[in-house]
Amino acid sequence: MASVCFYFQVHQPFRLRRYSVFDTDPFYFDETSNSEIMQKVADKCYRPATAKILDLVKRHEGRFRVSYAISGTCLEQFEKWAPDVIDLFKELADTGACEFIGETSHHSPSFLFSRDEFDHQVDTHRDKIKELFGQTPTIFRNTELMYHDDLAWHIAKRGEHRAILCEGVDRLLKFRSPNYCYVPPRFEGQPEALNERPVKLLLKNYRLSDDVAFRFGNRDWKEYPLSAEKFAKWVNDINGDGYCCNLFMDYETIGEHQWADTGIFEFLDALPEKIYDVNPGENDFLTPSQVLDTYSPPVGEYAAPEWVSWADTERDLSAWLGNPLQDNAVEELYAIRDAVYARNENPRNESDEHVLEDWRKLTTSDHLYYMCTKYWSDGDVHKYFSPYDSPYDAYINFMNVLDNVKQRVED
Repeated sequence: MASVCFYFQVHQPFRLRRYSVFDTDPFYFDETSNSEIMQKVADKCYRPATAKILDLVKRHEGRFRVSYAISGTCLEQFEKWAPDVIDLFKELADTGACEFIGETSHHSPSFLFSRDEFDHQVDTHRDKIKELFGQTPTIFRNTELMYHDDLAWHIAKRGEHRAILCEGVDRLLKFRSPNYCYVPPRFEGQPEALNERPVKLLLKNYRLSDDVAFRFGNRDWKEYPLSAEKFAKWVNDINGDGYCCNLFMDYETIGEHQWADTGIFEFLDALPEKIYDVNPGENDFLTPSQVLDTYSPPVGEYAAPEWVSWADTERDLSAWLGNPLQDNAVEELYAIRDAVYARNENPRNESDEHVLEDWRKLTTSDHLYYMCTKYWSDGDVHKYFSPYDSPYDAYINFMNVLDNVKQRVED
């Protein structure tokens, strides 16, 4: 049996307005641009894609299942500019065929720099998901699938999550398949038995995921056009070397990155039936929690002594960290963390009451992503998402904003 596990990342950052050294006001975010982008993507992706998935769940009587990790910054923008999208997700939650995944509220790499801030953001996101959708997440995914053994051990100690979603990296898997459930290496106090480990790992099948997310509309791809029938056969081929096909991708793949005229909606519409028909009675769709309930025990350990992610060809952190711009920006950002906390606890004016939330919006990983200086194929992807003319412009603008935040907490 091969079970398809769909997980979609739903995220929008609060993009900064152009902020010069001469600006002194505490209004950093480009509300006009953020509103326009949210409404554009909602029209192209969030509304039609969620409506389509809701239709598939109903049409297949709950057998088609999905999961979402919706960042807190995206939820805030939904509430401000597209509240009907939240209503669609609520309707989907009520079907019982949709699972919401826990993450950091501000889509940040905070675990690398402050465990206290990380825990706060995870707790904040958990509470928001429960408030909106009536679910308490039991599956966790870190920002952009950033993962390390230390993260697994920290999540295990928190005791709230059954599993972590992460990238199936070839250099860590070696000869093994990503289509099984794994566990992190043991740490002090963990049981020997794999099925008794406090947290499990579900790994992304990046080849099949990227066939949809990146290659679907590429006319130069040898497999173009990709039909639902062909893709279902590839999924079915997993039988014998795995039991779960974890398809993890940006939600914006449907309609925004892959436009409607590529046939992406027709592909999605036909996929469940083709998955069922290619091997009747053997293939299905499960949420991450259902994968854990259905397939036990895990088959082995997946050790990540180095940080990995789902970004770029390296599958590491180089999309966000590693060049002098990024490293300086993040160092300066977290250097004022304690001062920001203190000012938030003892505000002098209305501006101080918002300083912590302003600072947290600066922790969103996208700001560092815009400063990436990679070129070639990965560089093209970075340029596509960046609102700046160059990584240097992104750095200068970010630091101008950060200098103003410093003044607010240090005066």
